[in-house]
Amino acid sequence: MKLLLLRWLKFNVVGALGVGVQLGTLAALTSGPGLNYLVATAMAVEAAVLHNFIWHQCFTWRDRTRARGGLARRLISFHGTNGVVSLVGNLFVMHVLVGVGRMPYLLANALAILSCSIINFLLAELVVFVAAPKHSSKNL
Repeated sequence: MKLLLLRWLKFNVVGALGVGVQLGTLAALTSGPGLNYLVATAMAVEAAVLHNFIWHQCFTWRDRTRARGGLARRLISFHGTNGVVSLVGNLFVMHVLVGVGRMPYLLANALAILSCSIINFLLAELVVFVAAPKHSSKNL
């Protein structure tokens, strides 16, 4: 339980950095080239997903970097879980809060990120960075 709590704290440190990446990317894409907020959100989420994967690999779950299937499997799995949850969740929440509710897009995006974080932690812990099974020394 103590290890899980430590992982949750590390996950949130990485997530906080990822929030900066996502909000900075979103602001840059909407104010610079003037992209639509939903297109910019999708691109910002992808930037944050890649950023977070690297940090989770090297920091949050570094004790599991040799777990099942290697780096490529974990990256694909991370995109298929955390990436999909983040993308779908962010686009849905952004549409509701900004498109319907007229909330400022950066505030709405911060709320969208928070709404996806617990699901993403559980998926990373239970699906992406799964510890390799321990082999029994007993012969069967």
